[in-house]
Amino acid sequence: MALLRLFLLFVLGFWGSVAVAADPLPSWNEGPAKQAVVDFVSQTTTAGGKDFVPAAERVAVFDNDGTLWCEKPLYVQLAFAIDRVKDLAGEHPEWKTEQPFRAVLENDQKSLLDAGEKGLLQLVMASHAGLSTEEFEQVVVDWLATARHPRFGRPYTECVYQPMLELLGHLQAYGYKTYIVSGGGVEFMRPWTQAVYGIPPEQVVGSTIKTVFELRDGMPTLMRLPEIDFIDDKEGKPVAIHKFIGRRPIAAFGNSDGDLQMLQWTAAGKGPRFCLLVHHTDAEHEWAYDRDSHVGRLDKALTEAEANHWTVVDMQRDWEQVFASGSK
Repeated sequence: MALLRLFLLFVLGFWGSVAVAADPLPSWNEGPAKQAVVDFVSQTTTAGGKDFVPAAERVAVFDNDGTLWCEKPLYVQLAFAIDRVKDLAGEHPEWKTEQPFRAVLENDQKSLLDAGEKGLLQLVMASHAGLSTEEFEQVVVDWLATARHPRFGRPYTECVYQPMLELLGHLQAYGYKTYIVSGGGVEFMRPWTQAVYGIPPEQVVGSTIKTVFELRDGMPTLMRLPEIDFIDDKEGKPVAIHKFIGRRPIAAFGNSDGDLQMLQWTAAGKGPRFCLLVHHTDAEHEWAYDRDSHVGRLDKALTEAEANHWTVVDMQRDWEQVFASGSK
């Protein structure tokens, strides 16, 4: 009898450990949000099921800033542009008196924010253009190797959300093709998304500046010009998905009003659909913000999510761990 009890305890313990190990989203707390993700993946990948989706049609799109990594206190690419302007300031003495460059050099965040979208575009043009695509990629790689988040003191590529990394891995394991569709610059993201997210550069869609082919010292070169080509935000996201991916996604993930049209476009398709918003509610481990935030405002999209029963992740409630690399 004692041997039988030991055997049963062993079997139960073994299968219990297997169940724990098999949890595809271990950094997610048990609840409706986690269950909705797991159920959708299971339903769309179970052959013979009524919601089965062929592998070729399993397309999932993700916003980047605020959805996959931290976007506060400034978008990471804006932090990059600010550092780049400071590095180039010696070649541009006129920046000492010209806004928004003066605001950057004097660390005047209020004036920088007052410059609005036009001012921020000026910073991006001045700091991102005039280089070949290879030169710009190296500048990005070098900056990411040394830059640190001002609050967390860690590389920006370690300010990615562990639960979202698990979600990406879970989708990829079940044959989903995962894309980034971001308002950020495509050539700012492509150098590192494969290593950080497992998403190759050809599956990254973003904003672009104009690029031209020319011969430099007899070598074919792509040069970046100080002109906007395409802004991949708001209404631009569905357009970019259609143009560069060529399939309507069946799953979309975002965190702000800038992602609303992408989620609407996804939800309007036929067959099974899944839309998810990351709601920043954890001021202790990250930030809490939504309708009144200047960065990553979540207002109209939150209202629509509630009306259409999209999944909304409450970071404080639904995530056991926020950041990767062992830090909660």
